Amino acid sequence: MTVTQWLRAALAGGAVCALLASCSAGNAGAGAGAGAGSSSGAPRLTVLTHGASSGDIFLAAQSPGATGPEIVSTSGKVIWFHPLPPGSDATDFRAQTYLGKPVLTWFQMVDGVGEGVIDNDRYQQIATVKPANGYAADFHEFLITPWNTALILADAPGTANLTSLGLSAHQQVNDGVVQEIDIKTGKLLFQWDSADHVPYSDSHAPMGQPGQPWDWFHINAVHLDTDGNLLISSRFTWTIYKVNIRTGAIMWELGGKQSSFTLRAAPGQVLDKAGEIFAFQHDPEALGSGEYSVFDDESDGPTTLLAHSRAVIMRLNLATRTATLIWSASQPEGLVAGATGNAQPLRNGDMFVSWGGLGYMSEFSRTGKLLFNAELLGGGATYRAYLLPWPPAAAMP
Repeated sequence: MTVTQWLRAALAGGAVCALLASCSAGNAGAGAGAGAGSSSGAPRLTVLTHGASSGDIFLAAQSPGATGPEIVSTSGKVIWFHPLPPGSDATDFRAQTYLGKPVLTWFQMVDGVGEGVIDNDRYQQIATVKPANGYAADFHEFLITPWNTALILADAPGTANLTSLGLSAHQQVNDGVVQEIDIKTGKLLFQWDSADHVPYSDSHAPMGQPGQPWDWFHINAVHLDTDGNLLISSRFTWTIYKVNIRTGAIMWELGGKQSSFTLRAAPGQVLDKAGEIFAFQHDPEALGSGEYSVFDDESDGPTTLLAHSRAVIMRLNLATRTATLIWSASQPEGLVAGATGNAQPLRNGDMFVSWGGLGYMSEFSRTGKLLFNAELLGGGATYRAYLLPWPPAAAMP
């Protein structure tokens, strides 16, 4: 199933991840270059609440008849759009810095080939990144590190004896993999495999269709903590893992069955029905001073643990091993995102949120006030969205 089909399933309220064998975007190979874009045929955004912070909106809309990386002003004007061929997908489109210069990056799957793409500030392709070791590329993440390497995700098919869980002694599974890749050479610098560190019994994932692998972990993000170690998100263990970037060892787990922290809610905040701060989550971000943000889906389609999706901020106390929910902002229309989404902390303290498969995006102040709200027209959706400065003459975040 493609990203487009996945998001449309979410919009239909279906059993999104039960439909997927994995989030693989296909085998590695050559992709299509970007070149100059056009606003012709671009998915359109309608602004419902005006008042966004400065910057432009970066998204990769999955819309009927049009998909590709797109830059839109906060008034809804299309600035740049790179349409991909029919049947293709793009995700995680944003501005980043590579070798000290501003670049545009995204993940794309074209003709069954999945790869990360890097364009310079003249919209010319300068590099692509593919997984090593023959793994299938996963569309969730394409992050350039401050030391000019790429952090990407991949899906690793395997077999495990899961009779203790009522499954087969030769159960097919999809494990989640993080890789750090040298962008210039394609050399693998680091690899982390969920099966080496997390027991299958930690999963809340529904069983797959007969004959299909069990998507027990469903890796969907790898980010950097403030100390340079990794934050890895698993949708189906409801856990954020802090992982040592040198050894691969888990330093702590936030949420899920093996949480290193006791979970609490500050006054005015609530935990979900499972007593968790988040579930089926995406996009952990380190804010500093022990605070972390997460996009909290609270649903995978069949299972819903809170009446609405939300963005959340938690404060961790390593001494007392407590994690406290201190801030949240709910989906303005009161809806639940069955899949995808992200919550981008802005430098001014606001939070810019993509509501994933719902097709909405919003900005909230730290007091929780809705400052901006917009919707993709025609049933469109975007996995992530970012509010970033562009053209590159502006200061990069």
